[in-house]
Amino acid sequence: MAAEQKLAAEQEPAAEREPAVSLALYHLFKWSVVSPVLHGYFRGRIYGADQVPRRGPLIVVANHASDFDPPILSNCVGRPVSFMAKEELFRVPVLAPAIRLYGAYPVKRGSADRSAIREGLKQLEAGWALGVFLQGTRTADGRISSPKLGAALLAAKAQAPLLPVSLWGTEAVLPKGSKLPQPKPITVRIGSVIAPPPSAKDKAALQQVTADCVTAIHQLHDLGR
Repeated sequence: MAAEQKLAAEQEPAAEREPAVSLALYHLFKWSVVSPVLHGYFRGRIYGADQVPRRGPLIVVANHASDFDPPILSNCVGRPVSFMAKEELFRVPVLAPAIRLYGAYPVKRGSADRSAIREGLKQLEAGWALGVFLQGTRTADGRISSPKLGAALLAAKAQAPLLPVSLWGTEAVLPKGSKLPQPKPITVRIGSVIAPPPSAKDKAALQQVTADCVTAIHQLHDLGR
C-alpha cells in the first residue's frame, strides 16, 4: 500500500495555480498598494503583459537594480511571483506565515545554491511563477554582467518556460544617500517565453539558455522609456 501511495504521488501532475489564498492576497496588495504607487508616483509603463502564461509553472527572469524590483515585477506580470528569502525571516512568528502566503521560500546561508534549487522546485510544482534575478545581486546600471545558471537549471529540472523581463529605471528610485524613494519614471518590458534546456546535465545548454535570457532582457532594456 505504501508503495502504491508513493507511486501515485510521483504521478500526480504539478498544480496549475498557486494557492487561492495567496492569489487573493496578491491582488489585494497589488491593487491597494503596488499598482497605485507604480503608476502614480513612478509613472510606470508596462509593455508585453499579454506575453505572460497565466497558469502553470513559470520562471520569471529579470535584471535587478533596486529593492523595489520584486513587488514591481510581480505586479507587472499579473500573477504572484515567488522569491527566495533568507531562512532567518521564517523564524519570526507573525512574519513567517505572511511571507509564505506571498510566495517567499527559505534559503539557508552557506548552502544557497542547493537549497534554492530544492525549494524553488517545490514552488514550481505548486503552480507558482518563480522570480529569479539572473545576476543574483543588484547592479548599479540595471545590466547583467555575470549571470548565474540557477534559473536555467531550475527550468531544465521542472521543464518550465522562462519569461525575460526588463526593469528600466529602478536603479534611480533610491540613490545613494537618499532616505526616501524618488519619483523617477519606471518602465517594465516583458518578452516572449524561452523554452527550457532539455537536460539539467547539459552545461552547454544551460549556458546557452542563460545567454538567450540575458540577450532578451538587454534588448528590452535598450528600448528605454
